[in-house]
Amino acid sequence: MSARAVSLSSTASDLVSLTKPSLSSLVIITTAGGMWLAPGALSPGRALVTLLATSGTVGAANALNCYLERHSDQFMARTRNRPLPAGRMDPAVALWFGISLAAVSLPALALGANLLTAGLGLLALLSYVLAYTPLKARTSAAMLVGAVPGALPPLMGWTAVTNVVDSGGFALFAILFLWQMPHFLAIALFRKEEYAAAGLKSVPLERGDESSRAQLVLYVVALVPMTLLPFQLNIAGVWYLAAAAGLGLAFLAMGAWGFFKQLGKPWARQTFFYSLLYLTGLFAALMLDRVPRG
Repeated sequence: MSARAVSLSSTASDLVSLTKPSLSSLVIITTAGGMWLAPGALSPGRALVTLLATSGTVGAANALNCYLERHSDQFMARTRNRPLPAGRMDPAVALWFGISLAAVSLPALALGANLLTAGLGLLALLSYVLAYTPLKARTSAAMLVGAVPGALPPLMGWTAVTNVVDSGGFALFAILFLWQMPHFLAIALFRKEEYAAAGLKSVPLERGDESSRAQLVLYVVALVPMTLLPFQLNIAGVWYLAAAAGLGLAFLAMGAWGFFKQLGKPWARQTFFYSLLYLTGLFAALMLDRVPRG
């Protein structure tokens, strides 16, 4: 392979990494979940365009986030090898890549789904880049702001089919919104020193570990009954209800154990990984036990 081919391959790989593929894959799963659960259906072509355009919109937001946080990223172990802090890419390339990706993805979302879904995509992009990203260096309340764009993909999947924000779509949004709170708090607890070095605010840094553990438990307490709404709204069946209750009680037990025992980083890391398993299990149960619509 020629040096030019290697260089092009490396650049392409770095551009893809700006979109944070692991997050984009989660977006595809939750958007597809919203589309599957919504009453009605899209044609396979429109569904594919909607999924790709939603992923592209979120990828654009992530790329612009990488551009804006290129200096602080060099102080965190999980981000210092990204193309910008590592010096492998000109920041202008990342900036224009993010803008170009958004310029393609948002119109595609309007054409593949509808204007409401494209509007929600624009809200996700702007709130992540212009609100959440700058607030991270100013206040731990940025966590709440950042949870909004993170919770929009399943709602976007729902509105792509229904073209309306109703109780079912809101329930999916609320579940993702609340889930992110213990997820974020767990990360902030076991990466506290990295957040401090990068100059980013977090609940553990501003309020301490005990308050963070307490908030984590309280958010799980709020999350568990919210996950029962799809059953109450006749979106999912009794098997989903059992799965949501079981997964939620395990999440609550893990959080309470850490709070009462005043556990540290190993527990926070375990809680973080369980939060990922929890969400995967919850959406798998939702999609497998969907109540058929007429």
